[in-house]
Amino acid sequence: MHPEKSSILLIYTGGTIGMLKDPVKGTLKPIDFTNIMKHIPEIKGLGYFIESVSFDPPIDSSEIEPGIWTRIAEIIEENYQKFDGFVVLHGTDTMAYSASALSFMLEDLAKPVIFTGAQLPIGALRTDGKENLITSIVIAAAKEYGKPVVPEVCIYFESKLSRGNRTTKVNAEHFNAFQSANYPYLAKAGVHLVYDREHIRYPGKFRDLVVHKNFNQHIAILKLFPGMTPEYMDAVLGYSAMKALILETYGAGNAPTGAWFLDRIQKAARRNIIILDVTQCRWGSVELGRYETSRHLLNAGVISGYDITTEAATTKLMVLLAQNLTDDEVKMLLNKSLKGEITVP
Repeated sequence: MHPEKSSILLIYTGGTIGMLKDPVKGTLKPIDFTNIMKHIPEIKGLGYFIESVSFDPPIDSSEIEPGIWTRIAEIIEENYQKFDGFVVLHGTDTMAYSASALSFMLEDLAKPVIFTGAQLPIGALRTDGKENLITSIVIAAAKEYGKPVVPEVCIYFESKLSRGNRTTKVNAEHFNAFQSANYPYLAKAGVHLVYDREHIRYPGKFRDLVVHKNFNQHIAILKLFPGMTPEYMDAVLGYSAMKALILETYGAGNAPTGAWFLDRIQKAARRNIIILDVTQCRWGSVELGRYETSRHLLNAGVISGYDITTEAATTKLMVLLAQNLTDDEVKMLLNKSLKGEITVP
């Protein structure tokens, strides 16, 4: 730690933000983040103690898998006492999955972990990367009365800070790539950086950081669509090692009421497959039993995902299923907000 000034560790995993165009070949290549000040000299003016660590080779975000989440978490764990905050540079495509995963992995987190990236490389004239990185560092370093202002896993992108496990990528073209549909943004950056402290999660009692590093990847996602056939449903549910199914339903958790559909849901439940109902809608929440078209799911033992994102549902299940928990305990925790990922009525 450097008590005279905030200390930040940059963790470069890969992604567009860390690229520069090779003047000879014209192709994009990763920059050396140990020399980050050369590429973004404005960082020096922040007055923080900054170090960086880079994945070698960098990982494209489409290649992200649980082993990468473990590597990120272990870097944070190993440097937790040395730094006041962490900024994770990551490709945008799976950033919401990674931020969600880290939120569940880092139990009793009391320091900021800010994910950010860019739609254009850091060397491009119109890059969004510089502002995203600089503001992420400022947020990770922010303190009030000696304590972090935002001690949770977040995503900062295009002037908005959102809770990581509440965020979804919604745009592949524009700079405003991410959205937190069902939870307020934790901060907005304009002329001033304004925090919404009412919606930021603060730890209760101080405890040592505990890192969950194991995942159970035996889950599946079944997205409902008009015209879905029994054979298709059988193909998904035929995954013999499956422990949990994320059922992406219509509206407030609605699904077909035909016997062909309900029979398969009931058989899956009898196989002790945990079924979590997640709405396909960007805004709103699952309300099992509100309509007749969801009451049969409730009666079959399907669990409401409330307003959880698919990214958060996926990673939450992977982490919970890897712990020494009974099915009933997992179901109970799915209906509980562990890291602010759901709004429970």
